[in-house]
Amino acid sequence: MAKTTPLEFFNQVKAETRKVVWPTRRETVMTGVMVMIMTTLLAVFFFGIDTIFEAIVNALLKLAN
Repeated sequence: MAKTTPLEFFNQVKAETRKVVWPTRRETVMTGVMVMIMTTLLAVFFFGIDTIFEAIVNALLKLAN
């Protein structure tokens, strides 16, 4: 395996960084909005599931008394 010097490595990193296609501001904002929407939907879903399980557990505990 060929060894590279720190200077060669730095130049290779710069060359690879130039190839990166960075997202536009609009893409970044849209992605952020989608993340917020999905997070909210999942929070509501898990809240509903938790409420259902709580009702089941409470009903079973009342039967045990």
